[in-house]
Amino acid sequence: MEMSFTLTEPPPEGPPSRQTIYIADEDSTIRFVGYEAIPWRSLCWNIACVLTVGILALFGHWFPRLWLRWVAQEKAFINSKKGFIVVESAYKAIMTLPIRVLEYPFPVATVFPSKVATVPGQVLLKPSPDDYDEFKGMLKQLLIVDYRYTRLAVDPRTGLFSLVREWRDPTATIAQSVQSGLNDTIHHQRQLLFGKNEIEIDAKPTWTLLVEEVVHPFYVFQIASIILWSLDDYYYYAFCIALISLASITSTLIDTKRTIRRMRDMSRLFCNVDVLRDGNWIEKSSSDLVCGDIVNLSTSHISIVPADMFLLSGDAIVNESMLTGESVPVSKVPAKDLDLIAWKDEKTENPKAFAYGGTRVVRIRGSMTTDGKGRPALAMVARTGFDTTKGALVRSMLFPKPIGFKFYRDSVRFIGVLAGIAAFGFCFSAVQFVKMGIPWHTIIIRALDLITVVVPPALPATLSIGTSFAISRLRNSGIFCISPSRVNIAGKINVCCFDKTGTLTEDGLDILGIRPLDRNGNQFAELMDDIHDLPMGNQKATFLHALATCHSLKKVDGEIIGDPLDVKMFEFTNWALEESRAGIGNIKAKGAVVEQAQLVQVVVRPPGGAEFRLEDALKGSAKRAYFLELGVIRTFEFVSSLRRMSVIVKRLKGSSMEVYVKGAPEVMTDICDPESLPQDYDDLLAYYTKRGYRVIAIAGKSIEGLSWLKAQKMKREQAESGLRFLGLIIFENRLKPGTAPAIQALRSAHLACRMITGDNPMTAVSVARECNLISQAAHVFAPSFVRGNASIPESRLQWTCLDDPAWELDDYSLKPLQPPRHHTVDEDEILYQDYSLVVTGDVFRWILNHAPLETVQKMLVKTQIFARMSPDEKNEVVERLQALGYNVLMCGDGANDCAALKAADVGISLSEAEASVAAPFTSSTPDVGCVLEVIREGRAALVTSFSCFKYMALYSLIQFTSVTLLYYFASSLGDFQFLYIDLFIIIPVAVTMARTLPYPRIYHKRPTANLVSRKVLTSIIGQVLITAGVQVWAYLWVRRQPWYTAPPDSPQEGDKLESTNFENTAVFLVSCFQYILVAAVFSIGPPYRKPMWTNGWLITAMGSLFLINTWLLLSPSKAVAKLLTLVELPSTGRYSLLIAAALNIVLSLAFERWGTVLASDLMARIVHLWNLSGGRGRVREGKAYKAVENGFH
Repeated sequence: MEMSFTLTEPPPEGPPSRQTIYIADEDSTIRFVGYEAIPWRSLCWNIACVLTVGILALFGHWFPRLWLRWVAQEKAFINSKKGFIVVESAYKAIMTLPIRVLEYPFPVATVFPSKVATVPGQVLLKPSPDDYDEFKGMLKQLLIVDYRYTRLAVDPRTGLFSLVREWRDPTATIAQSVQSGLNDTIHHQRQLLFGKNEIEIDAKPTWTLLVEEVVHPFYVFQIASIILWSLDDYYYYAFCIALISLASITSTLIDTKRTIRRMRDMSRLFCNVDVLRDGNWIEKSSSDLVCGDIVNLSTSHISIVPADMFLLSGDAIVNESMLTGESVPVSKVPAKDLDLIAWKDEKTENPKAFAYGGTRVVRIRGSMTTDGKGRPALAMVARTGFDTTKGALVRSMLFPKPIGFKFYRDSVRFIGVLAGIAAFGFCFSAVQFVKMGIPWHTIIIRALDLITVVVPPALPATLSIGTSFAISRLRNSGIFCISPSRVNIAGKINVCCFDKTGTLTEDGLDILGIRPLDRNGNQFAELMDDIHDLPMGNQKATFLHALATCHSLKKVDGEIIGDPLDVKMFEFTNWALEESRAGIGNIKAKGAVVEQAQLVQVVVRPPGGAEFRLEDALKGSAKRAYFLELGVIRTFEFVSSLRRMSVIVKRLKGSSMEVYVKGAPEVMTDICDPESLPQDYDDLLAYYTKRGYRVIAIAGKSIEGLSWLKAQKMKREQAESGLRFLGLIIFENRLKPGTAPAIQALRSAHLACRMITGDNPMTAVSVARECNLISQAAHVFAPSFVRGNASIPESRLQWTCLDDPAWELDDYSLKPLQPPRHHTVDEDEILYQDYSLVVTGDVFRWILNHAPLETVQKMLVKTQIFARMSPDEKNEVVERLQALGYNVLMCGDGANDCAALKAADVGISLSEAEASVAAPFTSSTPDVGCVLEVIREGRAALVTSFSCFKYMALYSLIQFTSVTLLYYFASSLGDFQFLYIDLFIIIPVAVTMARTLPYPRIYHKRPTANLVSRKVLTSIIGQVLITAGVQVWAYLWVRRQPWYTAPPDSPQEGDKLESTNFENTAVFLVSCFQYILVAAVFSIGPPYRKPMWTNGWLITAMGSLFLINTWLLLSPSKAVAKLLTLVELPSTGRYSLLIAAALNIVLSLAFERWGTVLASDLMARIVHLWNLSGGRGRVREGKAYKAVENGFH
């Protein structure tokens, strides 16, 4: 990952003081810089903070680099025992962390590798004797830093930080040897290093949270405004704003405390476990566990796995929905030595033998030894606390990745523009004040007051209102969000990617039937939908036995659980399944036991079969074995890259063992004897896959004289070779009821849809056509290698039409060549929408690595189906689409698309879990209709944020116009006038504006996220000119009336300006209508939100305020008029102002409806002419995908 950091000066000479660190589970790169405070500078800084009444301290808090430059100096990590670390993220955010010194009298190999890896340019240091005894290899103390609950330590030999959790015990490489457990000394050392096995979120004291909240620039600005208003004698207004601010801070504190409490409850887990210490089993709290501890799972009675563990013996079934979003139980098998070696050397775990912390236990079961005795299920702790997978989930929720969304960036810039307008207005007013002889202190207060008018304190809060309402509505719909910033981004999605099985189609597939071979073996027999029609044949490896044994099913509490496809396949046989209670066998090499495995894993028998006996499994044959029963001796689990699984099966009567393989039909041709494949293999496969059926191929072979020990030592490549093809299983790939309507709605909205699946390309195309992801009339082209293969750079692809192989694409431009003669369309008449591409994983990888860039981009834009994709390739598809400028939504069931879900701009996991590490959105309803809901709410939230921002900007500019006009003759709005506008008009309107519901149908254009677009700017500028024009007219009109009385020439004593005059009354009354008017203008309804009148709260608020304003204008009570410092106007004047307000409404609505379009077009033409005439204009960089799409037209 390429990074750019702000500190560009060269580091000081000597040991390293800077380091770039990649944190894998956060997918982020950070930089550490060592610093130490200079005492005399710190003293000067503190004195300056006191002298500036804390203002300098605030700036140091907001701009840490300012404080660093004044107070600290860069220092080497190894020498910064009293210093601190500055952590800079990829997003230029920085934070400081203290360096802690840990007394650690243990060998260096207990924290760091015993040998230092040599890196070019790196110089080994001469460690200080206070830190490290080089001769004995013993540490004395350790410098550590805890960054976001991740501990890093300084290696005294290099002076660089290492992630403590990446340390591996160099001796833990043999599964048998690690089962002796730890002693108390090692336990103490590892607990000192790693900490307790707790995911304990720090609960900050209320006082600390209060200070952090109050020093936020938003609240500092409000406090300064309150002080200013109090100095200006606006006591009532200041008091009300102070109350609101206090209520807001209190509400935020309560929410923060509640959120932290909820997350602490969710992450906290304590249970008692039996641990092996000093050779004795003792009961301990799970918080006492450390890496390397041996836990007896059989006697611990745990319901949730308390840490990340390697299973050493027995077996387990767990529910990993917290990690993957998929609630299908997952089986765990004992780890092998190779798994432990990979854990030590490659820092990777074998998920089949690894129980992740926080996952729910379905069943834990011990095993049987060769002498028939029971053996408990044992596990070795691999990671604890925040280093576990559950800890990573909690950290991702506590520290979500910042998102650089254009709207947020533009809003900050826009606030800066408003501040600039305030400065301009003050300069204009200051000149007039000086002419009128107003004192300088009054001018300064008026200047600061003008800033509070133009930059309203409530502006930042309004931006999050729409998002909060959207998240609440999504939660009510069963869609949970753990990343609120993604809601607005969902409004900009333009590509929706879907997994197929379990997402677009039903999870549990129904078997249509099976297609065995006919008696001659040259062709397929007819489709059989009843297992009793299947002939047994005279071969030892039979189709029926393959169906009954080639799976990874388990039986828990009488229920068969496992992959839904395996369950359907086994139920089709009507056989019975039992998990074997046979013992453990030793696998020896050169006379030594290198591994242990179950003698028999699973036993299956036909209806009415007799019981299975252990001695029958061990003997080559059994004279009295009159029953039919099969025992699964060994399982080779399904591997995505191989696209198959296999089992070795023992039939009790025979002297042989059978190997059965189940997998994708395409791979069977490579591992089966070609003579065993029927002649119509490809034709029948194409027939079913084109019609959307999922096809699984079965093959097998019999090996005479194969013993149990040889079966355990057999390599997978040896087992899965020389097979005899047995037949096909045809599954109905049924669409979910909501799939077709959802896809149709997305396509109608011109949102591109992609399918990313591990299934067969023909099946994927059929499903895509059935749900209308691909048009029924569209031609689909698929690539194949006509020279070479996916591993050869010089290979060549040929793109042929699936419906007519004689029709091809140009392999560079990916445009159709001349169609065959029987087609009635010419080459140049084929539209962009008339054809689509389907790409398989191997071709996808070859194109990325070896094809020209133009072909890669066109393939990514034009391909609608990515088939036979591995989990890593799914992730790469998403990232490549993002690189072209797409905003990508990914929807999947979380099973094998976790990486893609996390990489997407918006990831939606169809899961029963309320929150999972898989995606920012989790839908409890397993239906892709949730995609429509998320996009609708995202668009509504984005438009709401725009509307509220524009409304608050207009409100401040309307008030700015009023104040600037009144400043012209040393007047201003009154205390209660400000109060009435801000509290009784703005707050109710701004809050209720955000309650408008999303529009039911998704519009074909996305809302803009650009606050400085022509349309937005023309709208704001036009409304400002109209409202300012009406106020100026009212100001000038009232001065020309015969009943007008001029205010006194000399300003009132003190800083407060006079507000009781005709100009004030006229401008105030007109502006009150304008605040309501612009709310109506900016309450955007269709096509992204429902019409304004459907928002009852907003209509009630606006209607009530309109009536109150009309009453204030026409016949206010004397008490209210006095409170608001209104001057009595004659009835003709009142009606004139009412007519002006009505005209203002008509003009503003007409301009927003028609004027913005005309003004925007005019502005575009002016900019275009300016550029043509040689003017220097900003060149806009369009999205790459748009240029690629244009290249197809």
